[in-house]
Amino acid sequence: MFEAYLEQAGRAPFAGWNFEYLTRTNRMVEAPLGWNYYNVVLPWLSKAKTLLDMGTGGGEELSRFSPLPPNTYATEQYKPNVKVAKERLEPLGVKVVEMEEEKNPPYNASLPFSNGFFDLIINRHEAYYPPELMRILKPGGCFITQQVGAMSLTSLKRFLIEKAGTVKDWNLKSATEELKSVGFTIVQQQEDIQFYRFYDIGAIVYLLKAIPWIIEDFSIERYRDKLWELHVKISEKGFYDTPLHRFIIVARK
Repeated sequence: MFEAYLEQAGRAPFAGWNFEYLTRTNRMVEAPLGWNYYNVVLPWLSKAKTLLDMGTGGGEELSRFSPLPPNTYATEQYKPNVKVAKERLEPLGVKVVEMEEEKNPPYNASLPFSNGFFDLIINRHEAYYPPELMRILKPGGCFITQQVGAMSLTSLKRFLIEKAGTVKDWNLKSATEELKSVGFTIVQQQEDIQFYRFYDIGAIVYLLKAIPWIIEDFSIERYRDKLWELHVKISEKGFYDTPLHRFIIVARK
């Protein structure tokens, strides 16, 4: 089964930001958070006439909101996602803006929008630059972000990489302080640490292949020995858990 799982994960396609390949069979599950992103965004969305979705992926999350404001834009840097996002979102009237992929911070520090243009900016798991958000939001406008905290997947990375390094300081406290430092008022904030659960080694390999920045040099052959050790652990216990760290912020200009 080890070889079968690796082979299957190696050839399985991945497009946009869609993990249905794993989630539809519950081979990977995420423990529920203390909030729902859709329900946090919806009250603000109903009052907005101009909306930006930063880092839309394949447009999966944005397409779930209906109706969208008359002027809705979405940005995406990861080139394989842009075509997927346009196919999904343009029929809904969304203008998809392809951004040049950035290698170094600050990320999204120069967005192609005029001053004070947006009522609402939403951001699910995308990097942002607070001064630029202030520039393109209208007075009283709102920024909502759900972020992946630094604790996510730490035990998995440390198991696979013997010298995984220190955990970065990216959490609710550091993010809210950064937003307040440029003048935002924090309206809502919440943080949660739960877990991912994987039921086979193929699910882990698929995730690492789909998100190459988790382990930048990842390949099945390079990590085969460690993957075998992990496969044995899963076989003995039935599953493997690793931290899922999220926080959400609603901030007003």
